[in-house]
Amino acid sequence: MISFAKRNLKVYFRDKSSVFFSLLAVLIVLGLYILFLGDQLVRSVSDTVTGANRLMDSWIMAGILAVTPVSTTLGSFGAIVSDKSRKIIKDFRCSPIRSGSLAGGYIISSFIIGTIMSLFALAVIEIWFACKGYALLSALQLIQIVGAILISVLTSSAMMYLVVSLFSSQNAFATASTIIGTLIGFITGIYLPIGSTDQSIQYVIEFFPISHAASIFRKILMADPLAESFENVPEKYLTEFKINMGVEFSAFGHTFTTAESIMYLLAAAVIFYVIGILITRKKSK
Repeated sequence: MISFAKRNLKVYFRDKSSVFFSLLAVLIVLGLYILFLGDQLVRSVSDTVTGANRLMDSWIMAGILAVTPVSTTLGSFGAIVSDKSRKIIKDFRCSPIRSGSLAGGYIISSFIIGTIMSLFALAVIEIWFACKGYALLSALQLIQIVGAILISVLTSSAMMYLVVSLFSSQNAFATASTIIGTLIGFITGIYLPIGSTDQSIQYVIEFFPISHAASIFRKILMADPLAESFENVPEKYLTEFKINMGVEFSAFGHTFTTAESIMYLLAAAVIFYVIGILITRKKSK
């Protein structure tokens, strides 16, 4: 299993275009923020609070940390589709390698790739903050973010494994990757604050697992900017801002705590992995 995972890692990082397109969703989010959304978001809060630039930069960077595991794990699972389309998977199944080891190798390599690329994104964010003159994250915040990254990658990997298990064609996978890369920013509330969408859309965002990862990242990255910007603002306005911006999710009168969001992500990971493995076994018979 470990040897097979190493093989998948080499296949992924050897293909530079695959690595690039894995980060395409991240680049789209960053590009849209820098070119279009940034000024608009800053202006929307600058009349109410101070330090709007740092506040909104932290908001979008948290979104990037949430999107990166999705796009990179999806790209890493391209090896499954490639092996299927080239009939290499049949050679593996005829070998002494167990089918469970094959699935485990794909999943392990996906988790490692998602973690590496997410940590790379975190390093870029720290450099961005330094260039902008913002205070860097504390050691405790970095530990919290790394923990959140591991959970987010686990859930993203499970979701993408289920998605990829449905495809055997490279063209179909490429189309699905493009669609997912485009939509992921919307269904995680990154392009637009959740408070500016219809109630039905808000429910979709609030119950989409990766949105909870975005919420956790926002709570960590925006903790200091929120304290600074809302220092002299009534508490009710801070609470309203958090809900409107997706820092906290409140559905059916219940506000999700960080612990509940973590449990939701872990439960989703288990469910998606089980379904994905069942589909894979059924197709292999």
